[in-house]
Order: sequence, then C-alpha cells, then structure tokens
Amino acid sequence: MPASALPESGPGVPESSPERQEKFRKRPILLWTAVSLLGAVAWGVLALARGERISAVWLVIAALGSYAIAYRFYSRFIARRVLQPDDRRATPAERLEDGVDYHPTDRRVLLGHHFAAIAGAGPLVGPVLAAQMGYLPGTLWIVAGVIFAGAVQDMVVLFLSMRRDGTSLGQMARDEIGRAGGAAALIAVFAIMIILLGVLALVVVNALAHSPWGTFSVAMTIPIALFMGFWLHVIRPGRVVETSLIGVVLLLLAIVGGSWIQESSLASAFTLSPTTLVFCLVGYGFVASVLPVWMLLAPRDYLSTFMKIGTIALLAVGVVVAAPVLRTDAVSDFASSGAGPVFAGALFPFLFITIACGALSGFHALVSSGTTPKLIRKESQVRMIGYGAMLMESFVAIMALIAAATLEPGLYYAMNAPAALLGTTAESASHAVAGLGFTITPDQLTQAAKAVEEQTLIARSGGAPTLAVGMSEIFSGVFGGAGMKAFWYHFAIMFEALFILTTVDAGTRVGRFMLQDMLGNVWKPVGRVNWKPGIWVCSALVVAAWGYFLYTGATDPLGGINQLFPLFGIANQLLAAIALAVCTTILIKSGRLRWAWVTGVPLAWVVAITFTAGWQKIFSADPKIGFFAQRARYADALDAGQVLPPAKNLGDMHTVVTNSTVDGVLIALFLLLVAVVIGNAAVVCVRAIRAPGSTPVTEAPYVESRLDVPDVPDEPLAGART
Repeated sequence: MPASALPESGPGVPESSPERQEKFRKRPILLWTAVSLLGAVAWGVLALARGERISAVWLVIAALGSYAIAYRFYSRFIARRVLQPDDRRATPAERLEDGVDYHPTDRRVLLGHHFAAIAGAGPLVGPVLAAQMGYLPGTLWIVAGVIFAGAVQDMVVLFLSMRRDGTSLGQMARDEIGRAGGAAALIAVFAIMIILLGVLALVVVNALAHSPWGTFSVAMTIPIALFMGFWLHVIRPGRVVETSLIGVVLLLLAIVGGSWIQESSLASAFTLSPTTLVFCLVGYGFVASVLPVWMLLAPRDYLSTFMKIGTIALLAVGVVVAAPVLRTDAVSDFASSGAGPVFAGALFPFLFITIACGALSGFHALVSSGTTPKLIRKESQVRMIGYGAMLMESFVAIMALIAAATLEPGLYYAMNAPAALLGTTAESASHAVAGLGFTITPDQLTQAAKAVEEQTLIARSGGAPTLAVGMSEIFSGVFGGAGMKAFWYHFAIMFEALFILTTVDAGTRVGRFMLQDMLGNVWKPVGRVNWKPGIWVCSALVVAAWGYFLYTGATDPLGGINQLFPLFGIANQLLAAIALAVCTTILIKSGRLRWAWVTGVPLAWVVAITFTAGWQKIFSADPKIGFFAQRARYADALDAGQVLPPAKNLGDMHTVVTNSTVDGVLIALFLLLVAVVIGNAAVVCVRAIRAPGSTPVTEAPYVESRLDVPDVPDEPLAGART
C-alpha cells in the first residue's frame, strides 16, 4: 500500500509523516491552552468573590497553573536569552572537584539539596502570619513574587556564582561592584546571615523541645543520610533511584518509630530541654559544615525533601478531597488600617516583609552562591534547580496560607494575638477576640486544645502552632477523622522542625564559605576552600556566632536572638536587594543591558518595600511599629515605675529599652550599608553603559567539559563564553 493511502493516524503512520508531525505540534499548544484557561478561571473565581465563602481548591489550581506556565515559558526565556547556559563548558564542580565542597552531583539529588536548603521557616510561618490581611493579598504576592522576583533571583545568582567558581554573594559584590560597595556588602551579608541562622535555629529548638517524637525522628535522619551518602558514593555509585527508595523506607520507619518512642519508656531519653538542643544544634552545624558534602549534607537534604514534598503533596490532596472553604475575608480590614493584632503595619510594605520565603528571599541568594554552585554538574541544570526549586517552595507557602485561612477566624486570632491582649484564660481570650470582631467561645477554645492534646492554644504566636492546627484539620478530614487530630498535629510540628533544620545546616556551610571569602581578602590561604585549618576555624567561628545568640535566646525570652528577631523580615529582604543589585550590575557589565530589566525590575520593587519598611521602623511614632517610639514608651514607663508587657519586672523593662535601641540602630546601619552597595553598583553600571568593556567581569576562564552532556531537549548548547 502506498504511503499516501495510509490512514492519518494509527500505528501505520510513518514517524516522519507531515500528518504525525503536525499532530505532535498541536498537542503542546492544546495542553498549555487548557492550563492557561483553567488557571484564568481559578484566578477569576478568587478575584470576583465578594462576601461568599469559596473553596480552597481554586487557590491550589490558580497557583499550580501559574507555576506551570512560568516554568515552561518565563524561566526558559531567561535561560535561553539572558543566561545562555553552555553544557560544553566545565562547571566548577568538575574543574575543582575536591570531594569536600566541589563534587558533580546528580541533578535529582542536587534539586533535593537545594530545595531543602532554601525552604526553612519562611514559607511555613510568613503566610500564616500574613493571613490576618486576608487570603488574596498574600496569594497574589506569593505567586507573582516567585515568578518575577524570587525564582529569578535564585536562578540568576546560581548561574553567575557558578561561572565564578561558586563565589559567595558578598565576594561577588566586592569583585564586580568595587571595594566600597563590596566591603559594605560583605559586612551586611555576613551580619544578616548570622541573625537569620540564629532565628531559624531558635524555631527548631522551640519545635523540638520536650518532644521525643520530633527529636527521635529528626535525629534518625542523620545516620540515614550518612548511609545514603556512602551507598551512593562508595557502595553503589550512581544508583540514585535505588538509594532514594532505601532512604524513603528508612525515613518512614523513623517517623513511625518516633510515634512509638513517644509512648514508650525511652521517651525520657529523647525529651530534651531547649539548652540541650542548642548544644546539639551547634555540634551538628559544625560537623555538617566540615564533612564532605556528599557524605552528610547533600543526602540528608535530599532525604528531607521527600518528607517535605510528600507532606505538602498529601496536604494538597487533602485540600482537593476535603475542599475546605476559605474562612478569612479576601481582604481584611487590617490590610488598610495597619492595626492588626498579629503584626502592626499596613499592607504596603509589611505584607511583603512578612511573606519572604515563598515569594522573594535574600537568604536563597546565599545558598545559590554557597553550596549549590559548587555541586551543579551541567550549566543547563541551573533552570531546574534554581527556578524550579523556588516554585516548589512557593507552593509550600500557598499550602501554609490555605491551612491558616481555612481555620475559623476566632481560633486564628486566639492563637496569634499577643498574650498581653488575650490574657491567660479561655474566658479572657474569648472576650478579647470578640473585641476584634470575631467569635469563639471559651468551650470551643478548650475543646480545640484538647483535640490536639495541648494544654492551651491561647497566644501560641509565631505561626508554627497555627499551621500545625490547620494541617491537622485538613488531614483529619480525609485521613482518620477527628480522632486523628492529635496525631496529625504532632506530626506537623515534627515536619516543621525537619523543614527548618535543613536550612540551618546548609546555612552554616554557606556562612563558612562567606567567612573564608572575607578573610581571604586579608590572608589568601584562608580563602582556599580546600585548606583544612581554614575550614575548621571558620566553621567554628560561624557556629559560635549564631550559637551564642541562640543559647542566650533559649535561656532569656528577651535576650539573645529574641532581641534581634524583629530584624528578621527586613534584613532578609535587604539581602535580596544586594543580590539583585549584583545580578543587574553583572548583566550590564557583560553586555546584556537589554535584559537587565529581568533583575532590575525586582530590584526596584524590593528596594521600595525594604526602605519604606525600614524608614517606618526608625521614624514611626507608633510604638507598635517604630523601634525608637517603642523605646521612648518603655523608657517613660520605666521612669514612672510602671511595668508594661511583655516585661514582667523593672529589669525586663530595661531590657526592652535596650533591645529597641539596638534594633533601631542596626536597621539604620543595614539600610546605610545596602544604600552604599546600590549606589556603588549604579556608578559601575553607568560607567559600563557609557564605555562598554571598560569594566570587565571576573568570570572564570572557559574550560571544555569532559563529562557527558545530559539529555535536556529544551535547553540549547548556547556556546556563550561571556
């Protein structure tokens, strides 16, 4: 039979026939059209809802549809047009492989490591706190922020650092911007890094203190990760799927075993005090920083990713099956008044400070210029690891927002309003919540605490307990019923601790890289990442720095890292401003001025929100917002012999005055340092535009790769050597 007589479809159609080729060309168009329409419908439902309750399923569909389109089209555009990855070029993991910090890593393992390293407390806690402004503002910022800012920052920083032998963000700033801006960046980045690590570690301590289940399960991930590392690197090299299956089975056994430990006579051995946990974290942070990355850090983060993604995917399934309604308003009155009980300040700029991880986070730039660029095997994998991992984290933030927004508002505010407002009894909390315009009875508060086997849920601020309660409500509605609420609540607490701990260990290693880069400018041997004394000393200094603030904070509710906690949000976003300024400068210096808007627009936005928030924190007359206004209020009360909450005595009053002063001075200093970085960067950019080539970049020389080129069909081998 002649080819022209064959049917248009079916097994007899030749692979190269025009009909079959046309059919395969149409499939992607139809698929992406369907995704776009479904996402548009979901966004329309969310935007047009006025007063009626809508299902959380629409929020999930809107987010997933947006992520799919952004990854397929926008990230591909950035990779092909702006970055131009070249798989024929050897990465630093190949050129500088030393078995400790530089090691070509399977892209699946590295995606897990990178995701686990960037996904800390932010995507879990920030959206929960921001729910006081309604579900719509937070959703819009999380989705739009990650697509156009957060994922762009992570991807571009990762690529630029990889092209510079995995250099840290601060050192890149010094090399590309100049001595003044670089020195300001190095100081600001390292100081903010210590604050962020201390805050994240404190969240872990609070989550695991007196929790034998959580402590056992998290502790078991360490020997499991060591086993996975040796299995994949020594015993069965390259067997990623096999290693993954073994790790997942062992992780599930550790989780189930934690539940059994909690009810056994061994519970006391794993019931640790906050101070004991501090020393455990400091010791673990040091070990994770000095051991070869393939041995503990990468496999443990990869293992943790299964737990993180599995739990969030299960939560998404629970939302789809149970279809809970969003009980908060789309936009609450607190969004405009700025008088919310959870945190003070209007929607702009404080929503964008409260929700950082999941939308845009400067901490991610430290990881993207820390461990990950030293492990990436091929340049084309930057897109999947940098942009893709950030989209995954953004979905975590969406699920956290759903967990908070599906709770009854009365319970949400009873958990997140300050103790000074709520009091200590169910009756006083019920009365205080009624004053906010919501209703919850004392009996309902008591029953809610009893259902999750907690003594009380009143004033359990910080976001983590609220997320755990929200997750238990969704999970129990699908898996096990009301009788399983306590199980799912404690499971969620353990999950949050595991989520955050992986950021602490990776962050410590990144801090060591930063300190080595800084000291290497003074004495060259310290700057070599393979010099053992430098590794040990710098690791010890980093863990000692955040460990000191952590220990003091664990023993004094007004001291240590608790003193610096109010700086967390703004400091984190100031890091993003530094990172985006460095990226924009390098793009312009390397002759890509036409694409500088890719990072320049997010830079302008983050500068606007951080400097506005910083200005208000310094000069606002409202004691709930301004640091110096708060200082004046407590100083006046102290002179009058009064004690204001959260202080319990005159000594605490003195501490609050000191803390407010320190926070105000530090935020002013950070703003000044970032202003110097941006100003210096602007000068360099203008010079590069006026005289192209006069400001060369510090990119490492081109070396031909000897590793096999992976099969990545949608990425070109650009061959760009700029």
